[in-house]
Amino acid sequence: MLSIFKSVPTHMDYKGQKLAEQIFQGIILVSAVIGFVYGLIIQHFGWTVYIVLAGFTMSCLLTLPPWPMYRRHPLYWQPAIAEPSGENREKPQENLKKKKHK
Repeated sequence: MLSIFKSVPTHMDYKGQKLAEQIFQGIILVSAVIGFVYGLIIQHFGWTVYIVLAGFTMSCLLTLPPWPMYRRHPLYWQPAIAEPSGENREKPQENLKKKKHK
């Protein structure tokens, strides 16, 4: 059962995060303008709130899950450097301290 959850991707890359933020802000802005104008025309503030909440819900559904469009530019990390062998296995800070005292 846990293997099913491990196979679900839960990450976004940096460009995907930027795209998700832009989509979120755009939908919120458009729904707020539409809600304000519609509420002003019919003189009913409740409809303004409903339209903004609908826009918020739609933007959450589009931007919160890590959809594949948010994972198109993965980061490629450099391979790990092998640990040095021999006498210099101490932490780098300790090596610097010893060199200063000599």
